[in-house]
Amino acid sequence: MSVTTAPPPAPDASARFNPITPISRALTWLVSRYLPDPLIFAIILTVLTFGFAWWLTPSGPVDLVRMWGNGFWNLLAFSMQMALVLVTGHALASSEPVRNVMGRVASIAKTPTQGVMLVCFAAAVTNVVNWGFGLVVGAMFAREVARRVPKSDYRLLIASAYIGFMTWHGGFSASVPLVAATKGNPMEKTVGLIPIADTIFTTYNIGITLALIILLPLVCRMMHPKPHEVVAVDPALLKPEPSTKRVLGPDASPAEKLEESRILGFVVAALGIAYLFLHFQAKGFDLNINTVNLIMLVAGLILHGTPMAYARAVANAARGTAGIMVQFPFYAGIQIMMEHSGLGGLITNLFVDIANKETFPVLAFLSSGLINFAVPSGGGHWVVQGPFIMPAAQQLGVDLGKAAMAIAYGEEWMNMAQPFWALPALAIAGLGVRDIMGYCATALVITLPIFLIGLYF
Repeated sequence: MSVTTAPPPAPDASARFNPITPISRALTWLVSRYLPDPLIFAIILTVLTFGFAWWLTPSGPVDLVRMWGNGFWNLLAFSMQMALVLVTGHALASSEPVRNVMGRVASIAKTPTQGVMLVCFAAAVTNVVNWGFGLVVGAMFAREVARRVPKSDYRLLIASAYIGFMTWHGGFSASVPLVAATKGNPMEKTVGLIPIADTIFTTYNIGITLALIILLPLVCRMMHPKPHEVVAVDPALLKPEPSTKRVLGPDASPAEKLEESRILGFVVAALGIAYLFLHFQAKGFDLNINTVNLIMLVAGLILHGTPMAYARAVANAARGTAGIMVQFPFYAGIQIMMEHSGLGGLITNLFVDIANKETFPVLAFLSSGLINFAVPSGGGHWVVQGPFIMPAAQQLGVDLGKAAMAIAYGEEWMNMAQPFWALPALAIAGLGVRDIMGYCATALVITLPIFLIGLYF
């Protein structure tokens, strides 16, 4: 616990006079007492998945042990990608020019409530552009607002950055619709390709995403505690990153001069820019994790000036990757047990079997939310749920694009109760999961009607 006061008190009737505050207080109190550390959460989910798969599917304990062990290292490449999302984003945001820009934008907020609204709005918009960029920059921006707006509740600022993550599957880096439109994806032979014109660029998706961008900052504003309940931040957490620049003396060795050479940094940056130009020329606006990481790496090299200055920024940022490195293998094992045992399909079919053409998208959304506790990954959802959701949608005559987006929305919505993707933001902020998840759970409750109305009507 990195904040300076005790956990929030139990809810009472004296909450603020708005309908959201009592919900926020109750959920914050509940989470502060009962939500374990994310690693313990992942271990508990592993045990529960193993138990339910043994009980409800033909798979025996030996089969499940093999599935878990074989899948444990399946996300190593993705783990490295996510670690680089955090490291390159943090290193970029710690550069002096970016800090100056964030400082100027953060100065727009004059009061604590304006601060949380600004953070949430900025995070929601940047997550529409790209989820990896928005996840990291949102947390860095929240820290910047905390420096400039006295009496802000630091927990809520960081929570607001993570709450903005709820827009990502309606944006340009949405994994489910992008995979569904890509040749060779697991569902192509079953339902064909689903163009992004039928998913990302539909009227209902634009409407849902815009509604979230407008509503989420207002929800964060209404959750702000009373002045005497504000949890102040430990000043040590808001200290600026140490300067990465190194001034060489007249007796510097040739090796030291080479290490601090701006020319080498710009050569690498030029190579990266040339590749990105060729990539976008050939594939259009194709933003994926790798291209975003390369963009942030190139930009970081340019803004830090020299290769070693950038390396020092990366070293400062790498300390926050521990949670990602430890927890990703557990979720990889869970995903394979869900997929190969058939448990994921069994859960999905519980919802699908009672659906008709009108209710199918809503029930698919709810099943996706439930699956997200065990498989907090958009691409993983397509693998686990696609083989059950999409043929059923086709059989009922449901729009396939809306069925795919129902899977996507369920994943992004339930992230507010699944602490997995909060790890990068928490690592940057220096907070624990219990500090923010009560606020996130409140956003989960309040935004449910947006998804249900958008999918049903």
